Amino acid sequence: MTNETKPKSVIETATAHFRTKISGEMAHIIVPEWDNAKIYFKSSNTLTEESKLLNLAQQGKTVEALVETLITKARKEDGTKMFNMHDKATFMNEVDPSVVIRVCGDMNQALDSNLEIVEKN
Repeated sequence: MTNETKPKSVIETATAHFRTKISGEMAHIIVPEWDNAKIYFKSSNTLTEESKLLNLAQQGKTVEALVETLITKARKEDGTKMFNMHDKATFMNEVDPSVVIRVCGDMNQALDSNLEIVEKN
């Protein structure tokens, strides 16, 4: 009997990489217009989530895609979702669009900055 470890398959390696990525430290932004709310977010979404957002954007529903991006990515400090799909109508009709656009842009910019830091190291 040998003590050799069976090599991981590519799919096992890929899923382990993704689990590490989504379980890592969350970044956050502060939204002054919302009583200095602190919105946390992860560096990645699932392909299912990304697919839904891309489909909306490709259909020309850019604003709806932004709102769903915020709903999908925004987290509380404990990692639970800050918003749910029931909040979508409220965002679409009762929240300042310029703030939603800026918040989504800030989240994406923070992710881009984190990627640049990682790439430099």
